[in-house]
Amino acid sequence: MISAAIIGASGYSGAELLRLLSARNDVRLKKVTAHTFAGKKVEELYPVFSGRVEMEFEAFSDRLEGVDVAFVALPSGEAMNIVPQLVPSVEHIIDLSGDFRLPSATVYEKYYQHQHVSPSLLQTAVYGLPELFFDAIRQARLVANPGCYPTAAIIALAPVLKKGIIGSRGIVIDSLSGVSGAGRSSSVDLSFAEVNENVRAYKIGRHQHAPEMQSVLEGQSGGPVSISFVPHLVPITRGIYTTIHADLKVEATESDLIELYESFYQHAPFVRIKRQIPQIRDVLYTNYCDIGLTIDHHSNQLVIISVIDNLMKGAAGQAVQNMNIMFGLPQETGLQI
Repeated sequence: MISAAIIGASGYSGAELLRLLSARNDVRLKKVTAHTFAGKKVEELYPVFSGRVEMEFEAFSDRLEGVDVAFVALPSGEAMNIVPQLVPSVEHIIDLSGDFRLPSATVYEKYYQHQHVSPSLLQTAVYGLPELFFDAIRQARLVANPGCYPTAAIIALAPVLKKGIIGSRGIVIDSLSGVSGAGRSSSVDLSFAEVNENVRAYKIGRHQHAPEMQSVLEGQSGGPVSISFVPHLVPITRGIYTTIHADLKVEATESDLIELYESFYQHAPFVRIKRQIPQIRDVLYTNYCDIGLTIDHHSNQLVIISVIDNLMKGAAGQAVQNMNIMFGLPQETGLQI
């Protein structure tokens, strides 16, 4: 039996973790914390858990004796204060914020706009993308769960960058995201009247996920990679739709590329290579990443489309996938629902 704690359980990712973990017979939820809602029953905030999660949110305490794994589902800037307090007593920590994804505190501070107070942990954290770093995750104590946008983009690009099929410069990544990706905090920009019947790009050239993508993709390509990343907010609750354009360096057919992707991800149970254009509805509430690709012969570019559920493969689902790997369980355990 795995004993688990969720630190920051009242947000969308925390609630998704509650949904996934409470359905498992091999996991016991020992503690769920939420500073704002401390003392409030989980079912009062999320009635869907009535009769399923008979727990109250607690204020955070570093006294987590007997907890095998702690999920930290706090905003970036808060997690870095909490994780060091967990390290002495919790054997496995999975952080869903962006606080431990980048290898450099300098880069972190540039994009996240605040000081990193736990830089020593940056070198020990393992980037938790199972499709690329399975072996490292299996041995890790601290896993930095990837961002939602990077998950979709990196899975889409890794095979053709690693094999030298595309050029490593001038890669264009356009992503459309549902509003749950911004978290549960209220904001005028995220209100129904602002989001409904609207599409809006934001943080062009300065999104905090861009250096995360670049860092991992450079590791796959073995050299510099330049990307142009443009995120968009669209009027849906959940899901990310990513379209990528990259220059082809070698002659290849679409069938050749599909075979390459199928071979590259043959041991990745949550990557599905599609022979038609993927759509968000096919991955909602699942941990799948669906990939489709085509060659634009007019521009000699490869066009890759990647779709995920931002709260599942982009957050909580991937975190549970990482937990499974860390405890030696099949990656699919508790995620084929």
